[in-house]
Amino acid sequence: MTKPRYGVIPRVLCFLERDDQVLLLRGAPTKRLWPNLHNGIGGHVERGETPLDAARREIREEAGLQVERLHLRAIIHVGREGKETGVLLFVFAGPAPPGEPRPSAEGTLHWVPKDRALGLELVGDLPWLLPKLWSLPASSPPFFARYDEDEEGRIHVRKI
Repeated sequence: MTKPRYGVIPRVLCFLERDDQVLLLRGAPTKRLWPNLHNGIGGHVERGETPLDAARREIREEAGLQVERLHLRAIIHVGREGKETGVLLFVFAGPAPPGEPRPSAEGTLHWVPKDRALGLELVGDLPWLLPKLWSLPASSPPFFARYDEDEEGRIHVRKI
């Protein structure tokens, strides 16, 4: 008997940087996933889009910024306990374009000094992910990681 193939949902997560700051989104209190927690900008990859197209679209939709230079920094497989599908997360980073982000229904956007970002209430993987992103030279190839998400939605880094 053949086991059914495991499926993944492609998503993007983006971090824009300006000087020594990173743009973070504090999720609206009404959000289903991670309300009131800080995260990057992101969402689903739509049918027909590349992950880079999706990253640019999400930044445009959630922050009103038109970004050209983004670099793929990580590819993370998120296994979800009790689910037949996981998430394949493409993590991008790049310099912010001129201008300020506009308000978003997704939450509140904040420029946060990198040295203070880890003190905020963050989505579960960011205390590990952000220092990893910031420690690598921009010219580094993307790194790979594996997370597991438990039934309560908590994220656990499993493999690096």
